[in-house]
Amino acid sequence: MGFTRTAEIVEEGLIIMIVRELAIESLQQQDLSQAEVFWKQALKGFNAPTPLVVNRAVDGEHRQESSYGEEERWLSEAVTLQLKSLAQEHELTLNTLIYGVWGLLLSRYSGEEDVVFGVTRACQRSHLEKAQSKVELFINTLPVRVQVSPEMSLLLWLKQLQAQEISWQDYEYTPLSKVQEWSDIPDGTSLFESLVVIENYQPTSELHQQESSWENQEFQRLEQTSFSVIVSGIAETQLLLKIKYDSDRFEQATITRMLGHLQTILAGIVANPEQRLADLPMLTPAERHQLLVEWNNTQIDYPQDTCIHQRFEAQVERTPNAIALVFEDEQLTYRELNIRANKIAHHLQTLGVKPEVLVGICVERSLEMIVGLLGILKAGGAYVPLDPAFPSERLSSMIADSQVLVLLTQEKLMARLPEHRGHTVCLDRDWEVISQNSGENLVTGVKPDNLAYVIYTSGSTGQPKGVAIAQKSIVNYLNGILERLNISSNINWALVSTIAADLGHTVVFPSLCTGGCLHVLSQERASDPNAFADYVERHAIDCLKIVPSHLAALQTSSHPERVLPRQRLILGGEASRCDWVESLQNLAPHCTILNHYGPTEATVGVLTYQIEKTSKFPSGSTLPLGRPLANTQIYLLDAHLQPVPIGVPGELHIGGAGLARGYLNRSDLTKDKFISNPFSDEPGERLYKTGDLARYLPDGNIEFLGRIDNQVKIRGFRIEVGEIEAVLAQHPSVQETVVIAREDVPGDKRLVAYVVSAQEPALTISELRSFLKEKLPDYRVPSAFVTLDALPLTPNGKLNRRALPAPDWTKRDREETFVAPRTL
Repeated sequence: MGFTRTAEIVEEGLIIMIVRELAIESLQQQDLSQAEVFWKQALKGFNAPTPLVVNRAVDGEHRQESSYGEEERWLSEAVTLQLKSLAQEHELTLNTLIYGVWGLLLSRYSGEEDVVFGVTRACQRSHLEKAQSKVELFINTLPVRVQVSPEMSLLLWLKQLQAQEISWQDYEYTPLSKVQEWSDIPDGTSLFESLVVIENYQPTSELHQQESSWENQEFQRLEQTSFSVIVSGIAETQLLLKIKYDSDRFEQATITRMLGHLQTILAGIVANPEQRLADLPMLTPAERHQLLVEWNNTQIDYPQDTCIHQRFEAQVERTPNAIALVFEDEQLTYRELNIRANKIAHHLQTLGVKPEVLVGICVERSLEMIVGLLGILKAGGAYVPLDPAFPSERLSSMIADSQVLVLLTQEKLMARLPEHRGHTVCLDRDWEVISQNSGENLVTGVKPDNLAYVIYTSGSTGQPKGVAIAQKSIVNYLNGILERLNISSNINWALVSTIAADLGHTVVFPSLCTGGCLHVLSQERASDPNAFADYVERHAIDCLKIVPSHLAALQTSSHPERVLPRQRLILGGEASRCDWVESLQNLAPHCTILNHYGPTEATVGVLTYQIEKTSKFPSGSTLPLGRPLANTQIYLLDAHLQPVPIGVPGELHIGGAGLARGYLNRSDLTKDKFISNPFSDEPGERLYKTGDLARYLPDGNIEFLGRIDNQVKIRGFRIEVGEIEAVLAQHPSVQETVVIAREDVPGDKRLVAYVVSAQEPALTISELRSFLKEKLPDYRVPSAFVTLDALPLTPNGKLNRRALPAPDWTKRDREETFVAPRTL
């Protein structure tokens, strides 16, 4: 029942002016059959509560009784008067304005265009005939469903919202418990998490005017604390907005920003009631300046006239006799490396290589791999790295798409390579001919705007797409990452990844352009925990860039501390669990650990986060992505390219000096992913749409939330699999986990969790299900769990989602064991 007659709240969701005596027997006689039809239709298709998203995670197991805080904001008399005039002119109520503003805020925060929140309703006395002699005002709590159509006129939308509000009047007596029962929301899940209260009446004075006698004529407002946020609008000379909030779930600063957003939206309404909903401002001017300008103030004037190979040549002049490159028992000094690269460059020029000409390089990890790469750059060309481990079909596709003029390779790989129209040069077989060329540096006329390389990344269609990077972009990255690493020259760097991805560029170019020694590790050594640990210790490796899952696999060494470098550990390519990184820091207290993020389309990386010894992270959280490198801008935007507030998820967009030209031979895709920068006055400035979901932390660091395309809908529920992974990772016996949506039977999409256990015997399904059900709604608990010895990786060390085995659904009901994979 949604009403009460004593000072006791008998149902969640009720805010009421309580009197000592209220007749509820009349309510019990109301016919609910028509109300059931109405509310079922009103809430049809709505099956998950609207998330507030800016709240912090709370451990339900250890949570004590909630404590509440309260913040308020007064609108100016001028804005209040304008709101009243607007409402009067267009026959709108204060309720409609506040409901609309809160609905719009929820929509902007959650990214959903269909939102629901609770409101208190003063039931009409016509519905409570037996009670009218007792009191004029009965308060009930009911859901309001607001559908936000961004292209719609604000004024028209408000009028529709008010018409919807009027349609409730015949059913506003319905108990909230019944409405919840009739909705599509699963049992045990609240219909809404926030409540709006409009106080444009004076209940105490109204009730005092009644002729009936009351045992106690003083009235109280009791606020039910089951809601994490209660928004109150109080109509006086100045409109007062108040938010009472669960201080365990929300920071005070978050609520202060929320009030600022409500105030800005209301001011925007009176400024232009005819504008589209999408154009209505929400951020305060100060917040907008902070997000767009202050946190993107990364301008550094680096020299603009050099190319990456010229930076290497300058280093050769400084340290000609220093060891530049090591592979197993072979090594080259800077002078020797430069001479060999020059000989290849001269040879390539005789074959027609010049600026903007693509040259493929398909070579196993070796000295020749780096020599060939430098030779291509020195000839003025752009290299296209091809990993020999790639399937033949993928290599064929890349070579055909890039139309390389020359392909550098090794004789033993010739049988695996497809035929192509250009020249093929074997660096081993043809070295006698190549070595006859001059060892002097070349004059090629290559400019910073010319191509440096084209790297192929996986496409959503399965076809790889070539990302074209200019010389100026890789040089800017070199400058930016060196500034952020803040590391001395003449140190040992380790390359453990394929050059077919740009992950290794973080060590290759910084090493060779600062006098460092670059150690190229074979695939076998980089995959063997004990062999890798021996190498790192024996060669005193100072700096290592590695994918987290690759490093985690190497930590199975008998001495995990030996796999860590002495000075800098750079993690990239995947999200890193904070508790795991803290364990790394304990193993290597003198090593600085950095998280590094960036897509190939923005040249290697754009954000870094350095772990401090004082850093503290929430349990199960992932390491922040950090702040932008020099001459890079980051924007977190909603679907309408508007910046989102601190704490609100948005798609990560990248601007600045590191952006790729685009995709090779894919002008349509380039136009789709590289868009005009709406925040720049410079002609031609672009943004890259990463497809990554992230949010700003209050200190300006950026937190990764997952892929937008990893948001899945199952049985109508929108689910972010990254959230499930984060919760699973909190279990102390889970070493690694990944969750995906599988559709092994057409039309039957299900969540599957893959788990690498940290204990023997392995966890059971019932244990994991129970753990997740304590923290997540039932619809977010995976249908199947698959145990693996290790997660499958791609050649460059990233998680290979396509290699995750399908579960054997015939065993899904055996609760005490994991579902076995069909294939491994």
